[in-house]
Amino acid sequence: MRTLRSLSLTLVVAGVLAASACSSSGSSSDSDKPTVSGDWHGNIEIPQHPIAVGVTFTDDGKATIDIPAQGLTDTPLTEVKTDPAAVSWKLPDIPGDPAFAGRYDKTLDTITGAFTQSGQSLTLNLTRGKVEGPPRPQEPKAPFPYKSEDINYRSGDITIAGTLTEPNTAGPHPAVLMISGSGAQDRNEELLGHKPFLLIADTLTRAGYAVLRTDDRGVGGTGGKLEESDYKTLADDVGAGMRYLRGRSDIDGARIGLMGHSEGGYLAPLYASRPDSGVAFAILMAGPAVTGADVLLEQNRLILAGQGSTPEQIATQIDYLNATIALYRAGDLDAVKKYAREYNAKQPEAERIPDAAIDQSVTPYMAALVDYDPAPALSALRIPVLAFYGSKDLQVPSAQSAGPAQTLLAQDPDATVHVFDGLNHLMQPADKGTPDEYTKIETTIDPQVLTYVTAWLTQRFPAGS
Repeated sequence: MRTLRSLSLTLVVAGVLAASACSSSGSSSDSDKPTVSGDWHGNIEIPQHPIAVGVTFTDDGKATIDIPAQGLTDTPLTEVKTDPAAVSWKLPDIPGDPAFAGRYDKTLDTITGAFTQSGQSLTLNLTRGKVEGPPRPQEPKAPFPYKSEDINYRSGDITIAGTLTEPNTAGPHPAVLMISGSGAQDRNEELLGHKPFLLIADTLTRAGYAVLRTDDRGVGGTGGKLEESDYKTLADDVGAGMRYLRGRSDIDGARIGLMGHSEGGYLAPLYASRPDSGVAFAILMAGPAVTGADVLLEQNRLILAGQGSTPEQIATQIDYLNATIALYRAGDLDAVKKYAREYNAKQPEAERIPDAAIDQSVTPYMAALVDYDPAPALSALRIPVLAFYGSKDLQVPSAQSAGPAQTLLAQDPDATVHVFDGLNHLMQPADKGTPDEYTKIETTIDPQVLTYVTAWLTQRFPAGS
């Protein structure tokens, strides 16, 4: 699911936050290229919590920023200046007007300066080279002991792109189609330096299963626009993936299942419950079993509390969300935008965001999430289902969804609902479970989860049989 304040007016990431669009300016060296051209890295020196950043200046005077701890990669910067005496750039559309200003020292080959946001100035000195992301010891690395093929297929009027991994053994193989969480995700479901779907695909393919993971609409090689899509459209995309797999002779068409994470745990049952869907099983990782509105309200309460907000601050946020949800359910997106703009204008100046950013966040896709009720689809399932949760998940709280999932799946002859103690929304071993911990945890998915899912699957659909 979307993280905290997906319906609110601020972006929440631990420490300093960055995102942007692009423009350029700047001067050139004697060779008609900016002196600072190339890759640079350094730390925003937040006391006790430095944030590693990487900045890449291109020969045409543009620049991008990488902040691995916040999942930002090749994010364009604006108002870029590359004069050695005045190197600067800005991060637009973020509260507090974050920016950098400094100078290039040719002798030392360094850029020294300060990063500013909301009136606070923090040292940021840069040296040559790319920024290194946090360690991710579980991330699979080539060469792989299985086949990996980049593929594409049609879904309505768009092309969906993805990667199919298969065992080297003779098929036809049972297969798993992955469905990502909310927001625009790539085929690896990359988040804050973690690649959960890459790890799951690697684990299951080594166990004898073919796995198809795809880019969401508007991401990577997939066409269309996610923000314009409703749940019927997204479920149709799942169906297109099923048809593609059934059309391959190396895939066992009778043993294709779905694995959805978070919002993917909405879409998997939604498609599987269709007559003649042909889905053999469903694995739901942190899949909500209550309405999208209920999930958003509860995740806001829990995450705000986990971040130390006062009861009054939490109440204010919940009131805002309830009013926004009511407008979404009335089907008036213009009214949602108007209300959000008015609320934004009442916030302290340093916390406001541009009206354009508000308008971009109010979409048919968001309306579909708010209004979705998974009960009919879950209740209709009569296939093997595994629904699992983390006890420290604050985005799709197990206390909110595990019980309803058990009730809604009660008529399914083979349904398992399991809660892993101490794990968060990504199935990482967690302390508080707040999203700001995700990047700090080296583990991408707790190995016990990978073992549990693989065992559940092999008991029902043995590979090679």
